[in-house]
Amino acid sequence: MQLAPIEVTLLEAAPAGEPEPIAAIAARTDAPAVTLRGAAHRLADEGLCTVTTETTTTLAITDEGRRYLDEGLPEHRLATAAAALSAPSVPEAAAAAELADAELQIALANAARKQLASIDGGVVTAEAPDPDADPEVAALAAVADGDADAVDAAVRDRLLERSLVTADEATELHVALTDAGVTALMEGVEATDAVGQLTPELLQSGRWADVAFAPYNVTADPPARPTGRQHVLRATAERVKDVLIGMGFAEMTGPHADADFWINDCLFMPQDHPARTHWDRFALDLPPAETVPAALLERVAAAHTGGVGADGEGYHTPFDPDVTRAMALRGHTTSLSMRYLSGAAVGPIEPPARYFSVEKVYRNDTLDATHLLEFFQIEGWVLADALSVRDLMGTFERFYAAFGITDVRFKPHYNPYTEPSFELFGRHPVTDELIEIGNSGLFRPEVLEPLGVEGDVMAWGLALERLAMLTSGTEDIRDLHGTLADLAVLRSAEVPY
Repeated sequence: MQLAPIEVTLLEAAPAGEPEPIAAIAARTDAPAVTLRGAAHRLADEGLCTVTTETTTTLAITDEGRRYLDEGLPEHRLATAAAALSAPSVPEAAAAAELADAELQIALANAARKQLASIDGGVVTAEAPDPDADPEVAALAAVADGDADAVDAAVRDRLLERSLVTADEATELHVALTDAGVTALMEGVEATDAVGQLTPELLQSGRWADVAFAPYNVTADPPARPTGRQHVLRATAERVKDVLIGMGFAEMTGPHADADFWINDCLFMPQDHPARTHWDRFALDLPPAETVPAALLERVAAAHTGGVGADGEGYHTPFDPDVTRAMALRGHTTSLSMRYLSGAAVGPIEPPARYFSVEKVYRNDTLDATHLLEFFQIEGWVLADALSVRDLMGTFERFYAAFGITDVRFKPHYNPYTEPSFELFGRHPVTDELIEIGNSGLFRPEVLEPLGVEGDVMAWGLALERLAMLTSGTEDIRDLHGTLADLAVLRSAEVPY
């Protein structure tokens, strides 16, 4: 029997009993593993060997997991500190446990899940826990010691969800000789100078007529060659732009760092609103804004203090010009909408008009499966006469249908700047759960009249990352964005078009 040299090498090295990994044969023969894989598939087609695949998962502890292994899980530290105090408040227990703000949220959530502590009226009640009895601690220690096989599957999934360990999957080919392969070896095999590719040199020299060509297996898996590609979020953003431009929208742009006047005050957000505190925003150590239009500022301040129209109420609180000129990173791209609707960006805009943006915003949130500190918001608004809720809902149904999403739900909601207001929910293709994907409504007169807008404006802010979660089936937003992003997801996720 005549075979290609690499096929003879594999046939002579492969075991006749228990299948052996290609990597082990490659190490023993000094033949490239990728070449041996192709030879294995060709020999399997001839019935001379069997090819099986085996997927292995390797767990590794993250820096956060290792820190918790050394210092203790946040929920254990919180419960231990609370048990040592007399009816402490949450801040007191957190301070005693030396928990940072982000760790406190983790501690509270997991302490409740594990029933280590309870909170009633802001008072923490807990008993000192036994970390050695917690399977998550034992599993972390096992992964750190390289004994991941001892980790229970449910505990492993919990540690993966908490980003305390990472999982790396690898698929390996295993090869073993068949009876026909053993017989062929016993009868003798001969290596031929089989050629796998027709080259210009073979054609020019005329040797192509005398050489033997190796058969080409069109069903064999090619070697994986990861290459650069557009990030799934960028691809989703570009698709969003294509859809909205196709619906007649023009794009807005504007500053990431802006005055609170544009970010909040123009939106009729009271200056003492909790979302405007340092807990939720990123304030900037910059001089106050000097370019706020004086006439517009006066009208916005009047709306805050006394409302608009004969029945206007306002907030009956002082309007501080220092607060309105303070600089911050925008928490939503509605600051762009205020600039455009007021005429400050591109001059007066007459109805009908449609504008959108897909840009980054910044919020001091707690990181979890659906929240990031910085993310992309799909901002949009329509200015026209006699707009209704039906127009708003119809716009969303048309927009999301372009991504194959037809089950969009609406829930009445309260916003200081829109009335009526609606939250949007989409159904996740994997978990079948409804997840929030945006907020919307019709701007109130207290927003439009100071801006000098004549007509109705329906507006929305949608989450680009959550749209990508619905289209890709990703369950954790951090698999798409950030240092822990899942490269396998990023390399395989497709954006519907």
